[in-house]
Amino acid sequence: MSRHAQDESVRRVALVTGANRGLGEAIARGLVTRGLEVVIGSRSVAAGEATAAALGDSAWAVSLDVTSAASVAAALAIVTERAGRIDVLVNNAAAHPDFGVPPSTVTDADVQIALETNLIGPWRICRGVVAAMRQQRYGRIVNVSTRSGTFSATWSNAPAYGVSKAALNMFTLQFANELRGTGVLVNACCPGVVRTRMGGPTAELSPDEGADTPIWLATLDDGGPTGQMFADRTAIEW
Repeated sequence: MSRHAQDESVRRVALVTGANRGLGEAIARGLVTRGLEVVIGSRSVAAGEATAAALGDSAWAVSLDVTSAASVAAALAIVTERAGRIDVLVNNAAAHPDFGVPPSTVTDADVQIALETNLIGPWRICRGVVAAMRQQRYGRIVNVSTRSGTFSATWSNAPAYGVSKAALNMFTLQFANELRGTGVLVNACCPGVVRTRMGGPTAELSPDEGADTPIWLATLDDGGPTGQMFADRTAIEW
């Protein structure tokens, strides 16, 4: 049997952070419908288990707080033991602590929350999965970002959030460059303003619409793009 045939026979396992509601839940649901086994990462075990139950037998939950190194280590150990592998990581969990605040008045506390959740958390999870992905010659890492984290289209009334997402974008490029040629593809995406707790009830897009590009990046064919940022499945300036 060829290596390609072996890879095709494997049921991929995806870990989605912040997947118990909103955009993360929509991403998880889309991956389940595409035949993946999906692990719902959630700070609340009860909320994660409820979401997993709604998604069916192909989903299950794990307690995961991306701001805690111990929580991340424990979650990755559980997933590896139960599923045997992690093929796809979607870093969706995020914090938006400041809104309508100019950079000159944003607090240290808000900066710390944004950086710990939006940058350090995804970084520590990636460190925990890339060795196995590299060894198996397959991996898809999707960092859910935002246009406010780009130099081309940012705005200045959510500075801690924007700066943390700009750092996430650079982190995306750094990991992609390290992993080029290994079969591991690393990309960022802007899902748009989605009707979630963060985006608000009047946002333009439904969670399913916002989830389309992250799902596409999480299931890229071999030879797909890496080290880029996408919106509506189209590479954008960042």
